[in-house]
Amino acid sequence: MEGTTISEYFINEQIRDKEVRVIGIDGEQLGVMSVKEAQKLADEAGVDLVKIAPTAKPPVCRIIDYGKFKYENIRKEKEAKKKQAVTEIKELRLSPNIDTNDLNTKTNAARKFITKGNKVKITLRFRGREMAHMANSKHILDDFAEALSDIAVVDKAPKVEGRSMTMFLAKKRS
Repeated sequence: MEGTTISEYFINEQIRDKEVRVIGIDGEQLGVMSVKEAQKLADEAGVDLVKIAPTAKPPVCRIIDYGKFKYENIRKEKEAKKKQAVTEIKELRLSPNIDTNDLNTKTNAARKFITKGNKVKITLRFRGREMAHMANSKHILDDFAEALSDIAVVDKAPKVEGRSMTMFLAKKRS
């Protein structure tokens, strides 16, 4: 195992410090000693000397089986990733002359997305002459937000961007 680093840990002969604080196999503090003494202890135990806290004064090294240590760290990272909640942004496009039933259909789709924990971006797209009446169409987005007010809150208020007006809805914090 000498001479190779995997990730950010220095092991065995790679440790170039004069003195290090050593933690034994069972987690007990062995105190501050030279790297040679620490390496000797690790060799006697048949395991590796791993520098786990390089920025400490003096650096902290641990006498452990490096393969097992690496495996446990990878497992912990995977567990942490599993627990992370990933929120996607789902987009729904509307037009200013949308019919009531079409609006209800879009509202139900947004309700499904929000209950699954996603954010919803509602885009009101304007074409041609509709551009002249942008202000009159804001009520569509307001009605949409009102229809979902029991489960969602407006994350970002309606805002005009070019030929469209967008609004973001997110799940209500309970």
